[in-house]
Amino acid sequence: MKKGMTYKDAGVDIDLGDTCSQIMYEASKKTWKNRKGKIGEVKETFDYFSGPRFMSIGNLPENAILGTNYDGVGTKTEIAEGLCSSTGDFKYVRGLYQDLFAMLCDDASRWGAEPIHVGSIIDVNKLNTELIENLAEGMVEAANKARVAVVNGEIAELGDKVGGKSEYRCNLNGSCLWIAKKERIISGKEIEVGDEIVALKEKGARSNGISLIRKVMEINFGEKWYEKEYEGRNLGEEALTPSEIYSGVITEITGGYNGERKSEIHGIAHVTGGGIPGKLGRLLKISNYGAVLNDLFEPPDILLITQELGNVDDEEAYRTWCMGQGYLIITPDAEKVRKLAKKYGIESKIVGEITDKPEIEIESRGYFASGKCLTYPIK
Repeated sequence: MKKGMTYKDAGVDIDLGDTCSQIMYEASKKTWKNRKGKIGEVKETFDYFSGPRFMSIGNLPENAILGTNYDGVGTKTEIAEGLCSSTGDFKYVRGLYQDLFAMLCDDASRWGAEPIHVGSIIDVNKLNTELIENLAEGMVEAANKARVAVVNGEIAELGDKVGGKSEYRCNLNGSCLWIAKKERIISGKEIEVGDEIVALKEKGARSNGISLIRKVMEINFGEKWYEKEYEGRNLGEEALTPSEIYSGVITEITGGYNGERKSEIHGIAHVTGGGIPGKLGRLLKISNYGAVLNDLFEPPDILLITQELGNVDDEEAYRTWCMGQGYLIITPDAEKVRKLAKKYGIESKIVGEITDKPEIEIESRGYFASGKCLTYPIK
């Protein structure tokens, strides 16, 4: 009798899939301690990956708000894949979960919410246990920094539906469940003229504007640009610098759901797509105020190099990338905020203040116009 077709013949190895799923499940269990004794404590019922897990929330008061965020890492994965392929070392994917958790949990924290649980999905063209093990290690590290529990995760083997040029390719997306008290939501309505703006430093590009970095580098150095060095720096490793995760310190500052508020916060901008003009501008539109930012952090080297090689002017750079500031916190208690950031090992400084003129003035630290004033209207 002719041998029948199997799922493996179609490119899906069920046994290998189970092995990889088990790796991620064991890693997720290591994160559950982050919610022990808190809202969102994980209660395990069956000790296998597909078994249900429940969160302990209890009877929530009417002022409790639950919400979810959804996001992904974007094309940053292609850089990691290229380095893994060229070196044979899968360590380069480890920081991708830090990027994912930064996008998810930091977006929740900007409202004064407390992130509780994160779930993710890893799409791969084909499975590899080393790839999954390194992703799992990175996931645990990121969850500890964000103080969340990973309650579920999926791995989907999709063949060429996951694009790219490397042998092993992946795409990483997820969701974050958060909780907040209605009266603690930070909407920006309390912003006042004279409030100071504290920036939390970002050492890399976060996960925004990566497509522009890749485009510029490919034009200048070819398809395998991530292997090249420029002025003593490996371009691929510079571009892969993991995003800072701020939600731990922000939850402590704002008090999250049940904690004590440590400082008065009037507004928070998470500087992702759209840069400072987009994210801070959206926040200030509520009050029709503006801001002067005259002492920003220097942009990371990879962004200055991309500006130089791609002739990306400073005005465009500040609309595309974070340019060294991952979070902007508007507060009358700037020094309290900075003290708590230092406790978490995050560099911060006062970079400007709120004005009554509805525009954002940025004293550039970019490659082409450092020291010059860039002006963006509030839209």
